[in-house]
Amino acid sequence: MDLGELWAIFGPGVSGAVFGAGWWFWVDAVVCSSAKLTFLHYLPGIFASFAALMFNCVRKEDIDYSPYEQGEWRLKLWLFFAYVVSFVSLAASVGLLIQDTLVTSGPSAWTGTAGVLQCVFVLIRSARMHPKRVYLQKTVTEVFRC
Repeated sequence: MDLGELWAIFGPGVSGAVFGAGWWFWVDAVVCSSAKLTFLHYLPGIFASFAALMFNCVRKEDIDYSPYEQGEWRLKLWLFFAYVVSFVSLAASVGLLIQDTLVTSGPSAWTGTAGVLQCVFVLIRSARMHPKRVYLQKTVTEVFRC
């Protein structure tokens, strides 16, 4: 069994664990925060999750570099908007981290740090390489036979 097949089998689980870890950081910061958080602090993580959903709506096999395809520009435009949403969410979380660090009356710096970690982990999850769909074509006995 080569590395591509292993990644095809375990990649979605690892990817989901990274996504869950990102949200776990944020939930920990919200629960442990002594100051009340505004809804503005929640938006970068929500938009990063939405960008991850946008990335996962496009299959790698659908993107072809043929100049004669008419529908391909729609996929590229969709991916462009997904990248814009992801980078804006990351920039917003960094901005909130700076604000939380400089203002003493608001939330602690851990809240801003957790927001940045949440966006980074969610976007790392969505940027994983799409493996070949080998595990759908093979049965469990073929994959795990010695």
